[in-house]
Amino acid sequence: MGRSRRTLPEELLLLALDPTTGTTAQPQSLDLGLAGAQLVELALAGRIAPDGDRIAVVAPRPTGDPTLDCALELLRRRGAPVRAVNWIGGPRLGLRQTYLSHLERCGMVHAVEGQMCGVLPTTRYQATDTAISREIKARLDSAIRTGVPPDPRTAALAALAHAVGLGKHLYPGNEGRSSRSRLRDLIRHDPMGGLVAHAVMDVQNGAAAQPRRSPAPAGRQAPGPGAGPAPEPARGVPAQPRHGSMARAAVH
Repeated sequence: MGRSRRTLPEELLLLALDPTTGTTAQPQSLDLGLAGAQLVELALAGRIAPDGDRIAVVAPRPTGDPTLDCALELLRRRGAPVRAVNWIGGPRLGLRQTYLSHLERCGMVHAVEGQMCGVLPTTRYQATDTAISREIKARLDSAIRTGVPPDPRTAALAALAHAVGLGKHLYPGNEGRSSRSRLRDLIRHDPMGGLVAHAVMDVQNGAAAQPRRSPAPAGRQAPGPGAGPAPEPARGVPAQPRHGSMARAAVH
């Protein structure tokens, strides 16, 4: 995978960054969304594919992106397809900070050190070029405004943005209600993005233990009864333990 194009986790994070405060909207659910965005990016790269409500590795060769390749290797080590909801709900502490640090190295954001209450050190991230974030949001705006089915990458980004609760951040107030509704509807335009987005919402709503009903691939028996349509995402998510090299606490 070349590095000329931003990955979905990077784009999701840039969408969530508040240009005024330097903080990320929906920080807890965003961590889940970034894990889901990795799955979609790996699927777009042809490394994994959906298998019912599970994720199967179909081509374990590296993508060239260290963070994605770490996720791909962990999936490969499972040895069998893993439920998307279990993967996304697994330990992901530090994933947001990993991507923030990456964006800083790429020159897309810069860190601003400060203090909370004059004592606790804090780090906020300001976009160095807001045109990048505007271009990303313009793709969503176009899909919402025109009603033309978007490309798989934009459809997946829309699905993830809805799943982590960015609708009110991107389209605030009563005037943004119809745009938020259309953002939610875009979830149907990419099967992988839809699978992952529903898994993100299921984790937030504590439905990880209940399999989601999915169409069975040809030659396979359909999975057992699953959860109904995913409700709107809740704000809280379970605390997540330390995992591998992603050990730094995420910065809000």
